[in-house]
Amino acid sequence: MPFALSAAEGATIQKSAGEPAKESGAAAEPPSLSASRAAREEKAIQDARRQQLAEREAAVAAKEQELKKLAARLESQVKALEESKKRLDDSLKAQKKVQDEKRKKMMALIKKMRPEQAGKYMDKMDEGMVISMLDQMDAKTVLKLMPYLNQPRVFKWINDNLKGV
Repeated sequence: MPFALSAAEGATIQKSAGEPAKESGAAAEPPSLSASRAAREEKAIQDARRQQLAEREAAVAAKEQELKKLAARLESQVKALEESKKRLDDSLKAQKKVQDEKRKKMMALIKKMRPEQAGKYMDKMDEGMVISMLDQMDAKTVLKLMPYLNQPRVFKWINDNLKGV
């Protein structure tokens, strides 16, 4: 029997005969397996990118919310400062009005006094106040008061008026 083989030889032949079939099957399977593997890997990459994008969007949204809160807080602080400024301006206007009224009363009082008496009182006042009062008086009243005022103050007032201060 020329074709009689031992069991070991038959197994070797079968094995070697099966290997090319496996190789051709493996060569045929890898394209389908590699295509599905590539698709799975691509999908995994896309999922990872989507996840990263979603995380970034969430971080951006959180920062936007934080910025909106900060903007609202800044706006409320600006409003509070504007209200404080308005109250301060109103207070300053009221104080100025009171001072102007007091000054007008004082001016009226000094105009009603005799020049000697008015000069005596004005000499006891602050120099800046006296000069301011002289600026507000009419020329006729100033002429009546000049001989009774402290002469260096009068000269200073004249110099300031000539210089345009």
